[in-house]
Amino acid sequence: MPLETMTYSESLRLSEERKRMVAEQIVSRGVKDPLVLAAMRIVPRHEFVPADVRESAYRDAPLPIGREQTISQPYIVALMTEALRLEGGEKVLEVGTGSGYQAAVLAEIAGRVHSIELEEDIAQDATARLATLGYHDVVVHQGNGFGGWSAEAPYDAIVVTAAPETVPMTLLQQLVPGGRLVIPVGRRSQMLQQWVREGERGFESRNLIPVQFVPMRGGPIKPAPQTTA
Repeated sequence: MPLETMTYSESLRLSEERKRMVAEQIVSRGVKDPLVLAAMRIVPRHEFVPADVRESAYRDAPLPIGREQTISQPYIVALMTEALRLEGGEKVLEVGTGSGYQAAVLAEIAGRVHSIELEEDIAQDATARLATLGYHDVVVHQGNGFGGWSAEAPYDAIVVTAAPETVPMTLLQQLVPGGRLVIPVGRRSQMLQQWVREGERGFESRNLIPVQFVPMRGGPIKPAPQTTA
């Protein structure tokens, strides 16, 4: 997905499309965090999708990006980011880099973003794209997301962009006390969940909304404690 030079009028049109996307798809559904809304207005979603679906970049839908992966619906990206409760300057882990769009949104708020991608070529493409767009505070790692990225742990927040059957305990253990994990869980029936680390060993969780993500690949999984929601 090479980045393309565009005219001023084209850039202005896409900027207006982003503003409408935020107003009509995100604010109207209840997302209120001003940092999240600002990030969604800034990040050029059209640069993170293939050329053949670029005209659909700001529509209210997920889009295919190749290799059986998708870029999530804008509202879902915003909702998951809001659920991380970022205030600015945090260290965040993303599991499932894909095109790099979610990482870019996180980077507009957080201080440092580490992102894990299972496929080496996808990780390389995302690294190049993010660097070209100026997101130098994002580091993309190639690896199995079920294990998190212990070399940089602990994290203030972790977001997962594919669905495991159960929450990997490894990810919960890489949170700071008070840290948040936002993750879709399940196979045929999936639920977006928010987990909060309470002290060294305790965790609280709540269900957010039903979702449908691609399955998380890799493994193995060590199940988390049973959800209290």
